[in-house]
Amino acid sequence: MDFKSSDTLTSGTVTGPREQDVLPATAAAAVKIVIVGGFGVGKTTMVGSVSEIRPLTTEETMTQAGIGVDDDYGSETKTATTVAMDFGRISVSDELVLYLFGTPGQERFWFLWNGLFEGALGAVVLIDTRRLEVSFDVIGRLEERGVPFIIAVNDFPDAPRHPVHALRTALDLDERVPIVSCDARQRVSSRDTLMTLMRYLHSLALARA
Repeated sequence: MDFKSSDTLTSGTVTGPREQDVLPATAAAAVKIVIVGGFGVGKTTMVGSVSEIRPLTTEETMTQAGIGVDDDYGSETKTATTVAMDFGRISVSDELVLYLFGTPGQERFWFLWNGLFEGALGAVVLIDTRRLEVSFDVIGRLEERGVPFIIAVNDFPDAPRHPVHALRTALDLDERVPIVSCDARQRVSSRDTLMTLMRYLHSLALARA
């Protein structure tokens, strides 16, 4: 049976998506982008700040059962963790839409990454300079799968600031990989980060042509 927004069930009225969540009729192409990083680096925050639709999140409350298993950095203020993915959408133009997939940060959920990477055109690697070491495996997985990426340094207030060349050396990055600073809480900053990725992907495509 097909239901319209005016159809009713015993549990209430069936409604469709909000008007602002409907894909623009002018959209002609969609690109899948993944936002990756370790636990607590700001992936859910970035998807939520930049998405033009209500983001889908799969956060669950952190419990005592995770002690000794999960990364608990920042647990004094962070009470939930992503267990599957975050999802959002942003229109780059009238014709081009980006679908954003945020990966879970806890290592025991990393087996889900392979599915999230499937079909992705590129990735944003969010890093926290207080814990650069959690980014090593993240970058390695992207390189193994051949997914182009940029580095976005999330500006945590108490995080140390490092020159770009020092970060590039510490992360063992190719000179061509862009490194940008961002504030994942701010829509404009997150959007600019995504645009840096799109420009980088465009340059790679031109180089292959």
